[in-house]
Amino acid sequence: MQQIKAAVCHEFGKPLTIDTITLHAPNMGEVEVTLKACAICHSDISFAEGGWGGTLPAVYGHEAAGHITSVGSGVNGVSIGDAVVVTLIKSCGSCGSCASGKPVICETDMATDGPLTTSDGAPLVQAMNCGAFAQKVVVDQSQIVRIPADMDMNAASLLACGVITGIGAVVNAAELRAGQDVVVIGAGGVGLNAIQGARIAGARRIVAVDISEEKLQIARDFGATDGVLASDDAPWDAARAAIGRGADAVFVTVGAVPVYNQAPNYLAPGGKVVMVGMPHIGDAATYDPGSMAAAGQSMIGSKMGDAVIARDIPWMVDLYQQGRLKLDELVSQTWTLDQINDAIADTKTGSAKRNVIAFD
Repeated sequence: MQQIKAAVCHEFGKPLTIDTITLHAPNMGEVEVTLKACAICHSDISFAEGGWGGTLPAVYGHEAAGHITSVGSGVNGVSIGDAVVVTLIKSCGSCGSCASGKPVICETDMATDGPLTTSDGAPLVQAMNCGAFAQKVVVDQSQIVRIPADMDMNAASLLACGVITGIGAVVNAAELRAGQDVVVIGAGGVGLNAIQGARIAGARRIVAVDISEEKLQIARDFGATDGVLASDDAPWDAARAAIGRGADAVFVTVGAVPVYNQAPNYLAPGGKVVMVGMPHIGDAATYDPGSMAAAGQSMIGSKMGDAVIARDIPWMVDLYQQGRLKLDELVSQTWTLDQINDAIADTKTGSAKRNVIAFD
């Protein structure tokens, strides 16, 4: 066992505290990763605010990259010193979902007591299977993917969630075909990656919808062909005008019920709403199912972009190395672990693409 620094949530809605905690050595099938970067995702904030429940105290953070510094027995394919991305996707590899290419919805209960305790030995939750607002993590080997040794770690950390969630929603969940038209609602970190995914997949028109004109301009930099202000009286009319029809796929990347209520208005006959952003537990949206059924429209969920990380992260790294996938441009600012509450506050303003905690 060793002691490390971590940002701990002791009470929902209150600032995180930088505590000294205890990290257990990796057990069978686990690896220890010394982190170099951990991005701040809105999911971390929602959990820390109590929007999705959970047990405290807890360490959040799930979008990370670093180097392997210890391995448990039975670990194959990686070695001490390897650079890796650390994800929250913990999978058994053999249940029905995993065997059908859906490890993000693994059906096997892989819950453990976790590798964390407080400095005095009390329970401490490793939230989202990661607990990456910390100097080190111990995770299951299914949660990591090796990356090039010289890859920038701040950029690499984004592959753990925001990038695979956005791009995966397009190429895996929606199975977008070249020449189709899309609307992406929300031009934040995930939305920008959905836009990138649509560009890479060969979409004809990519319409970004956001409340900020500045973010719409950024969306154009990432591949949006058109921008529509969400504050317009009927933004779907403007989107339809830009496309010339409704959209084949509408990606909702913000967790806001009013947006979900409006999303079907953007659809063409036969189109689909892809649900990416997650409202708080208990929030409910309403639809006209008869009209959607008559138009052959549908709604599908996309968890973590339906990613298969061993397949998807390497090709995204390759696109990045070719200059076809923007990652460096997604990093708005880097912060130290001691500055994490300031970084969270900045993230909540909505102005940042991604804030990253950088470790020494």
